[in-house]
Amino acid sequence: MKLKFAYLAMTLLWGGLVATQATASPDAPSVPAPPLPKHVTEKTEAAIDKGLEYLARTQGREGAWRNRSGYGTYPVAMSALSGLALLMSGSTTTQGKYAPNVDRVTDFLLSCSTESGLIARSEEDGNRPMYGHGFSMLFLGEVYGMTEDADRHDRIHDVLARAVALTGQSQSNLGGWIYQPDGSSDEGSVTITQLQGLRACRNAGISVPKSVIDNALKYLELSFRSDGGIAYRARNPGPSRPPITAAAICCWFNAGDYDNPMAKKALRYCRSTIGPGRKNIGHYFYAHLYYSQALYLSGDPKAWDEYYPKLRDILISKQQPDGSWRGDGVGKPYGTALALVILQLPYNRLPIMQR
Repeated sequence: MKLKFAYLAMTLLWGGLVATQATASPDAPSVPAPPLPKHVTEKTEAAIDKGLEYLARTQGREGAWRNRSGYGTYPVAMSALSGLALLMSGSTTTQGKYAPNVDRVTDFLLSCSTESGLIARSEEDGNRPMYGHGFSMLFLGEVYGMTEDADRHDRIHDVLARAVALTGQSQSNLGGWIYQPDGSSDEGSVTITQLQGLRACRNAGISVPKSVIDNALKYLELSFRSDGGIAYRARNPGPSRPPITAAAICCWFNAGDYDNPMAKKALRYCRSTIGPGRKNIGHYFYAHLYYSQALYLSGDPKAWDEYYPKLRDILISKQQPDGSWRGDGVGKPYGTALALVILQLPYNRLPIMQR
C-alpha cells in the first residue's frame, strides 16, 4: 500500500507540473524543465514525443488500438501495451498530456472484462486471449494505484479481482499457462505475461493467492536449462530461448528475488545472446522489452550504461516518419508501444519497473 500511495503522489506531481506548464500565462515566470534522465538526450526525447503523438493520433474512438498485420488485430493486448507506454510518459487518467487517451483505453479494457473474469474480445483475440488478459492486468494494476475516482477505483478492483481468479483457475498442474484459459497445458511466454500481470495486481493491493505466484515461479525453475536459459516449455524443454529468458529474469526481479542464482545465471546467458546489434535472436522488440527491464532492475550501472545508449540509437534509427515503429512484423501499435516502454525506462515512473 505504501508503494501504491507513493506512486499516486508521484504521478499527481508529474501531472500537475505538466498542467502548470501548459496553462501558465505568457507573463508568468517560466518553470524550468526537469533535467533529462541519464542517457536520455534531446533527440531521444523528440523520438519519444513523436511516438506518443502517433499513439494518441491512432487510438480508435472506443479507446482501442488494433494491429493491421497477418498476426490479427488483438485489440486487448495492443491497447494494454499502448496504454502502458502512455502511462510511462507520466500521464494518468486525469493528469498529464495524454490523460484523455489513458482514460479511454482504461474504459475500453474494463469493457472487455467478461463474466468469467477473462479480459478479452473473443471475436478478435482468436485462440490466444491470455496474452491480452495478462497485459491488461499489468496495465490496470498500474492504473488502479493512481485512480482518484472512487467509483472507477471500485470498478477496476472488481475487474482485476475476477481477472486474478480466472488466471488462478487456468494455471496448469506444472504452474504455467497456455494461450486459452483452460489449464490444459503451458508455455513460457504466456506464463511470464500472467506472472507479471499478477505481480502488478498484488503490488497495487489486489489479493493474489501466494500459491499461484509460487507455483508460477516453480514453473520457471522447471524450464531452466543448464546454460542459464529458459526453455519454451517445461514439459518438452528443448533449447533455451533468449527472449523468454529475459522475461523470466524480470519476473524474478519483480518478486524481489534479486539474488536468485538462476536469475544471475540467466542474466549472464542473456548478455551473451541478446545485444542491441544482434539480429538473429528472433522477436527483437519482444526480447529487448524484457531484457531492458532486466538490466534496469539488476542495479548494475555499468551494464546499463553500455546497453541503453546503443539500443536507444538503434530504436531511434528504426522509427518511421509518422512516429511509429514496425515491431517484429506484428504491427505498428505493438512496435511503437514496446519501443516507447524501452526508451522511457530511465524516467522510472511505473512501480512494476522500479527496483
